[in-house]
Amino acid sequence: MLDMELIRKDRDAVASALAKRMDPAEVTRALDEIQQLDQQRRSLITEIDGERQRRKAEARAYAEAKRAGREPEVTAPEAGRKQLSELEAELDEVQSRLRDRMSELPNLPADDVVPGGKEANRVVKTFGEPPAIEKVRDHVELSRMLGLVDHERGVKLGGSGFWMYTGLGARLEWALINWLIERNIEAGYEFLLPPHLLLDTAGFAAGQFPKFYDDVYHLDRQSAPRGQFLLPTAETAILGAYQDEILETAKLPLKVFAYTPCYRREAAGSHSDERGTVRGHQFNKVEIFQFTLPEQAEAAHEEMVAQAESLVEALGLHYQRSLLAAGDASAAMKKTLDIEVWMPSTGKYKEVSSVSWGGDYQARRAAIRYREPGGKQTRFVHTLNGSALATSRLLPAILEQFQQPDGTVLVPEVLRDRLNTDRLTPR
Repeated sequence: MLDMELIRKDRDAVASALAKRMDPAEVTRALDEIQQLDQQRRSLITEIDGERQRRKAEARAYAEAKRAGREPEVTAPEAGRKQLSELEAELDEVQSRLRDRMSELPNLPADDVVPGGKEANRVVKTFGEPPAIEKVRDHVELSRMLGLVDHERGVKLGGSGFWMYTGLGARLEWALINWLIERNIEAGYEFLLPPHLLLDTAGFAAGQFPKFYDDVYHLDRQSAPRGQFLLPTAETAILGAYQDEILETAKLPLKVFAYTPCYRREAAGSHSDERGTVRGHQFNKVEIFQFTLPEQAEAAHEEMVAQAESLVEALGLHYQRSLLAAGDASAAMKKTLDIEVWMPSTGKYKEVSSVSWGGDYQARRAAIRYREPGGKQTRFVHTLNGSALATSRLLPAILEQFQQPDGTVLVPEVLRDRLNTDRLTPR
């Protein structure tokens, strides 16, 4: 969440940044309430401290009188405890309300992030040219012709929004995952395989709860009294793994990545650009993540974007990079760059990687800090995450961009040794 001290010192700057994502009137109401609660909290702390000091002084005077054999002139220390407990209960309530209001605020967008939604996104780089294809088949038709994906049996197994890879399709998906794992290891990231079931605290730390609580699959409270859910992205697991830790400064930036299936309740798309494996309730993704010092973060963001793009380029796919407007980026992120592959069947680009810089927003929620060398005070790290990459969209892009007039599909050169073929042929 945001830094309360920053809101106190420079409310106007905070309000201006939040207005890129929120209605200005809503920003005013939210900050008014937060500052009122903050003032209540501080007043209560002062009152409680004063009451405790008073009680200590009375206790000392009471004890001294007893030792001297005099009748105490002050009330026995047991008196007044009810008043103190009431103040402490009021403080707990105010702090809980303040935490809730603060947790609802989104991150402050970076200076170069503009307000608005998808319409305000800006393309900042293009790689290659769209392939010239005379008669375009979409990836759903191609996957059926080539026997790569069984959509009908996927629905039979899991319902709408699920599919099953088959034959060379399963091998191609697995080859992509293994190749991505190897490439990210080569780039200096440590490989993790986290649990797929996470505690609710991990969802809050990542900034996904409470706002997007209903977007994930939860276990019922009888089965999971502490609250558990299926991870929607490995970002949630990686961040949650380091909650409440003080990281070794000398080891920053800490670079890790994970492969996981991702589980999301979002509706599978019915539009032509969201058919097949483009959007569903379960898909595979490799996620890279960095914990950095604040001064390392911008360079780390550029490095992670370059890593994701190098993977798409090595596959030979035409893509573009877009800087997302504030309203289209995740509320927990201050800056996001999307890598979007070209889909010939729709004439549109589809995101295969979002590389985001969260500043210290997630670290505050997760209490992840570092201690400067020789110092006693701790500071919050900066967090960054990015897909590297989401395979359920890579496969459609490969099928469509590399399709041939005879119905075959060329296999990207970097994957040919893994599949022992350079071409996918209709059955």
